Amino acid sequence: MRRARGVLLAAALTLPVLAVPALAAPALGEQDHDVTATPSLDFEGGASQPVLDPTAVIRESLYVQAPVDSDGDGRDDEVYVEVVRPDVTEDGLRLPVVYFVSPYFSGGNPLEFHDVDVELHVPGQPAVTAAATSAARDAAAGQTAARPAITSAYESFLLARGYAVVYAESLGTGLSTGCPTTGGENETIGARSVVDWLNGRAPGRDAAGEPVDAGWTTGHVGMMGVSYNGTLPNAVAATGVEGLEVVVPIGAISSWYDYYRADGAVVAPGGYQGEDADVLAEYVHTRADREVCAPVIDALTEQQDRVTGDYNRFWDERNYLNDADRVQAAVLAVHGLADWNVKTGQVAQWYDALAQHDVPRAIWLHQAGHVDPLSVRREEWLDTLNRWFTNYLHRVDNGVAQEPRATVQREDGSWTVEADWPAPGTSDASLWPWPGGAAEGALDPSYAVPGSATVERFFDDATKSAQSLVDSPRSGNRLAYYTPPATEDVRLSGTPRVDFAVSFTRPAANLSALLVDRAPDGDTRIITRGWTDPQNRDAVDRTSPIVPGETYRVELAMQAQDYVLPAGHELGLVLLSSDRDFTLRPAPGAGLAVELGRTRLILPTVGGRSTLTQAFG
Repeated sequence: MRRARGVLLAAALTLPVLAVPALAAPALGEQDHDVTATPSLDFEGGASQPVLDPTAVIRESLYVQAPVDSDGDGRDDEVYVEVVRPDVTEDGLRLPVVYFVSPYFSGGNPLEFHDVDVELHVPGQPAVTAAATSAARDAAAGQTAARPAITSAYESFLLARGYAVVYAESLGTGLSTGCPTTGGENETIGARSVVDWLNGRAPGRDAAGEPVDAGWTTGHVGMMGVSYNGTLPNAVAATGVEGLEVVVPIGAISSWYDYYRADGAVVAPGGYQGEDADVLAEYVHTRADREVCAPVIDALTEQQDRVTGDYNRFWDERNYLNDADRVQAAVLAVHGLADWNVKTGQVAQWYDALAQHDVPRAIWLHQAGHVDPLSVRREEWLDTLNRWFTNYLHRVDNGVAQEPRATVQREDGSWTVEADWPAPGTSDASLWPWPGGAAEGALDPSYAVPGSATVERFFDDATKSAQSLVDSPRSGNRLAYYTPPATEDVRLSGTPRVDFAVSFTRPAANLSALLVDRAPDGDTRIITRGWTDPQNRDAVDRTSPIVPGETYRVELAMQAQDYVLPAGHELGLVLLSSDRDFTLRPAPGAGLAVELGRTRLILPTVGGRSTLTQAFG
């Protein structure tokens, strides 16, 4: 079992249900035609030009058979599909497809969230049963399945440039059968089956039961989407399905464990405390006869294990990193550096896994949160997207595969293009905390505290927010350490970590860390943060008991980031136990003791150790 790093009721709610796309371009592999046979298309400048009328289209509705029976009714599940293709395909012009698959096209249901004000698990003691809290998710809550009028913000743009558009409802949602399982294998099979249908390998039928094929397509497929709609393309790409040429995951998940857990700690998507895999499945479960999936969703509640938080078979099934070596599609990954819903670690670990297997790839990182780049840099984004689709779907060699891989938006709104990400020239460099953390200790780039053990203590209090603890000039509920003002800009690019030597007064406690930028006027900004369950210090899939008073080595990984600390600003490390907005929130009082000489902050720094030494002395 592989270790995972860290999907998404929350995502559904921040996106317009019908306006945010999941693109995928499938087609018939047996009918792969050279683009030179389509002279009506124009690829001037290496990008497909708008030569077709996006209103002159044929719209079809059908059902694609998926080779899985996730609702246990004795029949293969069926995926509801809507096709929108230029009418010139009736005259023999075959086109590639951009394919959007989503569990959100038919809205969502009211929810019950897990209670997070609970005590933490202690091995050998009974699990605490938490009450659920009820809430409605958004304006779509309570909708029932109906034939959706599916569209997207990209539809006209794509149709005009010679792409057909295909939409599909994920299993258990809308008019599709089967059951939603929050990233489970059945959902991947369902989404993949549409790629297979477009390539002539899976049967399709219309409402009357008559066979429907996709003889109008070239067989070149692209998928794209935001959030869950971008996660499904990752999942399908990880199957290595033939015909899928390119995927564009935006704010997408690569491991569902890391969406709802953090090295054993039960954590939430930002702003959605109490959400978990079962909550999301219940939200998107919009097929008309919902009772058939009740046992399946009940099983999610048990298998997700909110008690220990350990990585298990349930989460391993939902870890697409396991199969990164099977990815054949080129990947254009997009993520917001301020995304606390689908956190930045998701794209960082996916991009790294793709790099290890030499998958053609590029990455866009912007300063916004969980959004489509249409709202960030519209024209440049559409040009990039079109050039990628032109290259991999229309098969026009326009050089995108040889271009620099990384496009990064800086804090001032400017954009840079670099060879790759993390930034070239980045290496790990350490800072060591020095005494005074109850008020403010120092962070030193050269030396750890010498001599005998120097220990600083604090106590958990989940009633206090992380930001309030950062801004408090003195607190018994956190430790804070800061560098002197930087003498030059310092750029971090990658995943910060903290290596702890720490002991506890109780056999269970959260452990959290924040990286902070403090401006000359005293204003603070949390750059990134991370969490861990010290019971999982040895393995993410195994709980190891804590003996109060014994010191343990614990590693904590923060969320990946690309950040420039300006000259004159101070860099801070703030240590706390529970992080009110993300972790479970036990009753206050657990004590933690950090041995400073054996604790360090490890930063992925452009220029490495010399940069930190020059900036902080």
